Amino acid sequence: MISGKTTLIAHIGYPTEAFKAPLIYNPWFDSKGIDAVVVPMGVKAEDFPESLKQIFKFTNLRGALVTMPHKVTTMSLADDATITAKIAGAANALLKREDGTLLADQFDGAGFARGVARKGFKTKGSKILVVGTGGVGSPIAASLAADGAASISLFDLNTASAEGLASRLKQYYPDMEVNVTSNDPAGYDMVVNATPLGMKDSDPLPFDPTRLSPSTFVGEVVMKNEITPILKAAKELGCQYQVGTDMLFEMIPAYLEFFGFGTATPDELRAVAKISY
Repeated sequence: MISGKTTLIAHIGYPTEAFKAPLIYNPWFDSKGIDAVVVPMGVKAEDFPESLKQIFKFTNLRGALVTMPHKVTTMSLADDATITAKIAGAANALLKREDGTLLADQFDGAGFARGVARKGFKTKGSKILVVGTGGVGSPIAASLAADGAASISLFDLNTASAEGLASRLKQYYPDMEVNVTSNDPAGYDMVVNATPLGMKDSDPLPFDPTRLSPSTFVGEVVMKNEITPILKAAKELGCQYQVGTDMLFEMIPAYLEFFGFGTATPDELRAVAKISY
């Protein structure tokens, strides 16, 4: 039962958002005997700034998970932001610190980076291509840069988006090589599909898989289908790969640590989750 002492985490999205996070977090809290709960809250974009201000007046609110379309706006409402959030230009988490100020962070990239590390990929010193530099590709590139990538190449059909991300990466990681390039995957240690391509079987491939080396690690962000067409092609070549849902379950431990709840393994979360992927 929720009481005035229960620690609240708001899950804030547009009113039509499918709020799935409580189905993962809350069963884990219950399994650990933690008096905390993630509460879904639908808020329209025009009401978000004022609503956020009011929500954070709650004395037992520790923070918020933020989904679209509020991630960019969140940056302007926070008192401070991590480097990853600044590079991404958007935040999906807010922490209320002891002095009442709000810290913004971005965990899409952390989920991806933790997942590939768990699979044995060594990001430090590696050469990486990120295809897609939008809301997912930007934090992934930021997290891989933080993990010591030697070079990150960026491709997006929107060249201005890729160039903007490249500029931000260079600002915070001046010693790392950053390029805006083509989507040719040849010669990279890792290639990431950070586009929506793969949600439908009829989608074109984000890059030419015949140009992949069997030693290349291929990462995917699409969660609708576990083995997307590009992962199917990579698998047939013998490439090591990461499915999109791995990013989600690796991201949640990072959130838990951010909010001060300790940590969990993806297997622990999957074991108690009330939703299957």
